[in-house]
Amino acid sequence: MTADTTTLSYWLNWRFFLCALWILVTMVTASIIIWKFEGSRKSESARRENQQETVGTLYEDEAWNTCLKGIHPAWLLAFRVFAFVVLVALITANALISGGGIFYFYTQWTFTLVTVCFGLASSLSIYGLCHGRDHRQLDAERGTYVPPTLSETADISDVSKSSNTHEEPHARRTAGALGYVFQIVFQTSAGAVMLTDSVFWLIIYPFLTSADFSLNFLIVSMHSVNAVFLLGDTILNCLRFPLFRIAYFILWTVIFVIFQWIVHACVSIWWPYAFLDLSSPFAPLWYFGVGLMLLPCYGIFALIIRLKHFWLSRSFPEAYRCLK
Repeated sequence: MTADTTTLSYWLNWRFFLCALWILVTMVTASIIIWKFEGSRKSESARRENQQETVGTLYEDEAWNTCLKGIHPAWLLAFRVFAFVVLVALITANALISGGGIFYFYTQWTFTLVTVCFGLASSLSIYGLCHGRDHRQLDAERGTYVPPTLSETADISDVSKSSNTHEEPHARRTAGALGYVFQIVFQTSAGAVMLTDSVFWLIIYPFLTSADFSLNFLIVSMHSVNAVFLLGDTILNCLRFPLFRIAYFILWTVIFVIFQWIVHACVSIWWPYAFLDLSSPFAPLWYFGVGLMLLPCYGIFALIIRLKHFWLSRSFPEAYRCLK
């Protein structure tokens, strides 16, 4: 039986103080990182004049284009729409069967975030196929998409390199607000999915017995399908993955913890995860340890993308679009 979380003695102690200090430090650090790389970003016009890219720069076509020139962007669109439909169906079925209480868990928060991510991705892919004329050729007679050949792409590249900076029509457009929101949500989802799935399969599941609960289709899906779809999109897309955006993943996780604290300060109910219980003398160690897990969870996904860049850029040097 857990302690009464609505009493002052539950919160006014050294355990909560240390945990709150750790949460505060991570929040402030994440906010400073975001401000440094996002808040102080130069205006787009200034960057164009100086021909500079920041570490957080995202071009419009990178949100919907594929990593290889031989893969039509429509395949990425089809994959994203399929993933979005499946994710919506799963989270809806889970809510109908288990009730709205499922959103008490970080897993469902993350699954919902991934669903939103693929909704945004599908919208950007549709927009890209309809308006992304800088990276596709239109057949004037049929109105169909004709992927440029490698020689044509090389010619276009040579022309763009030899053109002066005053030729704005050939300038590559940076992404709009929706493109940046998608990139942030994608990177936050990547870290959160790695955290939820790894914690469940490597920490929680091995210590559960059949008396606790039995695996079913929805439980397995909630802790696997999201990762499969994110990895699939990662393989196909040419989206950048700047490391500083781990700050958003940290803030996402911190918001969940603060939400749990507020709920338990108002109502004495069970904790969704035992390591969140502040009554244990080991609570500060649990909070610190789980907080450190954010780094490898985000880092593993970043490593997967680095390996993708390494392999594809060497196997298909002429057809690979992504930056290293």
